[in-house]
Order: sequence, then structure tokens, then C-alpha cells
Amino acid sequence: MTELLVQPIREGDEKLVGEFFSLLTRYPHLEWIPTTVPIAALAARFRALHHLRTPDALQAATAVYSRATGLVTNDAAFRRLGDVQVLLLDDIL
Repeated sequence: MTELLVQPIREGDEKLVGEFFSLLTRYPHLEWIPTTVPIAALAARFRALHHLRTPDALQAATAVYSRATGLVTNDAAFRRLGDVQVLLLDDIL
């Protein structure tokens, strides 16, 4: 959510902020998972071993910890992980 809201907030587009928020809080089969100590520890490991930025390491750790079947992103850095299947949007669009 954070990454998606940055640009519309910078542009002062509160309508788009609301649309993103509404979509992502009501989207079917989308679960919001809070960061826990085990997720933070796994994120630190991913950050150290795969040189991910902290937000990316947290996303990857959350996906792995929650046993997600995959991670949809447009950041090829996630491909360094062998723990989760990564689908890059650029590969399918």
C-alpha cells in the first residue's frame, strides 16, 4: 500500500489515494499481514544475504513467512530470492 500511495500523495491527488485505498482494502483474496518479530528477523536475513532494501526485504519475508505461492512485482531484485516464486509485471505486459 505504501509504495502505491506515494506518487498520488506527492501529486496531491487525494481522489486516486482514496481509490487505491478502497481497492486494496476490499480486494478479494488479498490479506494484510502485520510485521511480526519472526518476519522482521527473516527480513534482516534477506537484506543481509540478498542485498535487498529494507522495504523489499520486509515484503519478501512476509511472503515467505505466510507461505505465499508467489510475489507479483516489477522489481527484478526479488529474483535473487529462491524462497518464493517471483512474477515480474514487465514479463507479462
